[in-house]
Amino acid sequence: MGWARRTGLVTAGTLGLAGAGLSYGFWEAHQFTLRRVVVPVLEPGSAPIRILHISDLHLMPGQRLKQEWVSRLAGLEPDLVVDTGDNFCTDAALESLLDCLSGLLARPGVFVFGSNDYLKATFSNPLEYLLRGRSHQRTGMLAELDHERLRDAFTGAGWLDLDDQRGRLTVAGRTIAFRGTDDAHHDRDHYDRVAGPAESDADLTIGVTHAPYLRVLDAMASDGMDLILAGHTHGGQVCLPLKGAIVTNCDLDPARVKGLSTHRAGDHTSWLHVSAGLGTSPFAPYRTFCRPEASLLTLVPRQD
Repeated sequence: MGWARRTGLVTAGTLGLAGAGLSYGFWEAHQFTLRRVVVPVLEPGSAPIRILHISDLHLMPGQRLKQEWVSRLAGLEPDLVVDTGDNFCTDAALESLLDCLSGLLARPGVFVFGSNDYLKATFSNPLEYLLRGRSHQRTGMLAELDHERLRDAFTGAGWLDLDDQRGRLTVAGRTIAFRGTDDAHHDRDHYDRVAGPAESDADLTIGVTHAPYLRVLDAMASDGMDLILAGHTHGGQVCLPLKGAIVTNCDLDPARVKGLSTHRAGDHTSWLHVSAGLGTSPFAPYRTFCRPEASLLTLVPRQD
């Protein structure tokens, strides 16, 4: 066999594997999954609280399968919904977003925004993402989304806006004190506006942020939050068998890129849940070994 023919076969084989990988990634990006997680965080003797954690829908027009799947989540009848941002990619998807969330908006809820609630997604070189471990965008050059209309829709339904704010809700008969930050990925976070010791008169304290940067997690944990919820990472999005996530798109370590873990700062350890999210950038619409997800967290008494 000649050199040219061998080279051609190798090239064809490489292209074939790459094509198969992309096909698989496009398929997996539509395999929506509900994760069920138990968090032992409540006082002994407490009844459970069920929290639906949704994040990173990155909704685009025409994504009917995603819309229908999200619509069905209302049937879970959670006690609380926590939305950690990056809901839509274009203003043309806003009505569809509100429609598929309508059932959940009837439940008690809280939210923070991510960068792609404020700014339209733009193309970035995926190699830069893999090499740097996070994406970078010059925000001053990007078109804004109609985020105030989204904020008005959420707050109009009774959801608490936690972008650099505190708030309280009565959930399943218990008082939960919340504090949150705006998007840390684009340096919009101002934790100093909500800082301070955890509220001792609340049954539970929860910190909410879009991007789980260590500066935010450290601040919330050292202030004594019982539970911290975040999104942004997409669980790594492009993961490898056995190894898992390659990058996290922030300074969180890959071992905690999704799911339940803990975070310790000062003399306090908080539970941390990072959602792998339900969507992707429109310019990278694939996932590998990391299915899109929402999570139903059942909070139960801790074992003291």
